[in-house]
Amino acid sequence: MKSSWSDAEAQDFVKRYAAKGVGEELALRVYTTRLLGSDPKLVLHGGGNTSVKTKAHDLLGEEVDVICVKGSGWDMGNIEPAGLPAVRLAPLRKLRVLEKLSDEDMVNYQRVNLLDSTAPNPSVETLLHAFLPHKFIDHTHSTAVLAITDQPDGEKLAREIFGKRVAYVPYTIPGFALAKSVAAIFDKNPDVEGLVLLQHGIFTFADTAKDAYERMIEFVTLAEQRLQSGRKVLKQAALPQNLASVSDIAPIIRGACAISRDDLAGTVKRQILCFRTGSAILNYVNGAELSRYSQIGVVTPDHTIRTKNWPLVVSAPQADKLDDWKKSVASAVEKYVAHYHDYFARNNERAEPKKTELDPLPRVVLVPGVGLFGLGASAKDAAIAADIAENTIEVITDAESASEYRCIPEADMFDVEYWSLEQAKLGKSAEKVLARQVAVITGGGSGIGAATAKAMAAEGAEVAILDRDLEAAKTIAKQIGGKALAVACDVTHPVSVRIAFDAVVERFGGVDILVSNAGAAWQGTVGTVDDETLRKSFELNFFAHQTVAQNAVRIMKAQGTYGCLLFNTSKQAVNPGKDFGPYGLPKAATLFLVRQYALDHGKDGIRANAVNADRVRSGLLTDEMVAARSKARGISESAYMSGNLLGREVYANEVAEAFVYLAHAEKTTAGVITVDGGNIEAALR
Repeated sequence: MKSSWSDAEAQDFVKRYAAKGVGEELALRVYTTRLLGSDPKLVLHGGGNTSVKTKAHDLLGEEVDVICVKGSGWDMGNIEPAGLPAVRLAPLRKLRVLEKLSDEDMVNYQRVNLLDSTAPNPSVETLLHAFLPHKFIDHTHSTAVLAITDQPDGEKLAREIFGKRVAYVPYTIPGFALAKSVAAIFDKNPDVEGLVLLQHGIFTFADTAKDAYERMIEFVTLAEQRLQSGRKVLKQAALPQNLASVSDIAPIIRGACAISRDDLAGTVKRQILCFRTGSAILNYVNGAELSRYSQIGVVTPDHTIRTKNWPLVVSAPQADKLDDWKKSVASAVEKYVAHYHDYFARNNERAEPKKTELDPLPRVVLVPGVGLFGLGASAKDAAIAADIAENTIEVITDAESASEYRCIPEADMFDVEYWSLEQAKLGKSAEKVLARQVAVITGGGSGIGAATAKAMAAEGAEVAILDRDLEAAKTIAKQIGGKALAVACDVTHPVSVRIAFDAVVERFGGVDILVSNAGAAWQGTVGTVDDETLRKSFELNFFAHQTVAQNAVRIMKAQGTYGCLLFNTSKQAVNPGKDFGPYGLPKAATLFLVRQYALDHGKDGIRANAVNADRVRSGLLTDEMVAARSKARGISESAYMSGNLLGREVYANEVAEAFVYLAHAEKTTAGVITVDGGNIEAALR
């Protein structure tokens, strides 16, 4: 591992933050915290913290000794000074005389001594930082250090590597007890440059930010070098020749790992998937002893809240035996859940107060021959689980290559998993109405499609934007932010549609909502229109709807967790306009298609509904078309666009609202919502 320290960059941080009233010590603390947090081999999704002891001024302007320590909710890779809240140091140090201190009292006392009461909660390891005398303290969950200490003779190996330069701390759950233990061990070893917390992580400290950081890099490098000597190779298992694709198996896994469902209510609480593969992952999941080393437990306790203590292991999927594999996955999930129930029951017997069982479903799934899936409430959460799973694979592979992987006892894993301070990291905010669902919107690069994509994302859905114009789709995806997916797709070409839906499944694991929106308005007198024009219109305005709906249904049925098909049918479906037969005829057929899907697939829990809209500015009704139609009628553009019972123009976002409503209207199918400001002639009869 190489140091990323740069004198020029460090001074730039000092100058930049000085202009904002931030002192040099805190500025350098921010700099090296970012260096640590940017390397996933050191810090991964909250797995570490830093501090600096310095001086600050309170409300009265008096100078006080404080410790600025990483605050809850901040990512070390992009932390700002506000992410290192200042806590009065003297009161914290006085706590060391206590024999016991509850987590709740510890958190409260830390908050009471914040200089800014609005600041985030200081780290649960704040007291550990406070009890040590050093100015700069760095803490990481180094992958290499964990691989060394997560072995039967981990402490012995660590002592061989680091010698007396560090002190060694037996595993203790973070908080007051760990802080007291570390302080006592340091008192006996006052000359050490760091601490190795067995099966947890590593601390380094110094009087300068640079020295503390570079000691961390040096120690981790020593661990990495040791792991490269005398490595064993994981024995590989035999695999089927014709492995199934990710797009075929992901919906099966997603359906089997749904957290809860109510078949009578037609509701389900799904998980989003994140797929990962590569040589290191395949070497691990293809291992002959995968069922042993993958089920031992987490490499560091911090991970359990994101990944549970064990992944789900399923068999290698054969492409020609997917029905059998689906049954085997369901059985594996059932056994996993039973195992979790047993684990909870036996550990909850000793817990005081008694705990409430969390959901028993896995957050990581290992598939021999294919790779791994991270699961979570959102694409972000799924990616975090996948990141941690990759980190776990590296640690266990390294440990098994040297000796044998071991982790903390089950009781300790349980205590961390059900530790209120850890659970608080996940947050308790209510989920949005479309959370945990994947929405695919065709024609999503502009107009109604773009507005619908934004509206669905705002309600919590993971969004895939399909459009012929990939750049337009990317623009909308960027505007949405997060993990919105842009996919090039010509809905009139079945192969293009299949590729696009496979891409969605590979990104999110499945499909729950389809908004079949893409279309174009061809004009012509029905008695004289040429066949080519009419066929083109039917290809886009009818057959394309059928193609995308078939792909969505295929995935929804594989999941077995219901679904929703939504179609943009237009008022032309029920009220044909003069010289608009080439557009209206396929739209009328599409309205019938909606009802046929509702009829044929209601038994699968798949709903089908439509939105009829009229006079909405979009790719179908451009500004040029509005100007021409207004002129032809001898009225203003405003009068033309508001020519409805309400006398108001209808906008794309208002059509999008109708799609969102139908997406979560669990007991509505074969329905049509008209969004046109009121037009009796276009009303359904």
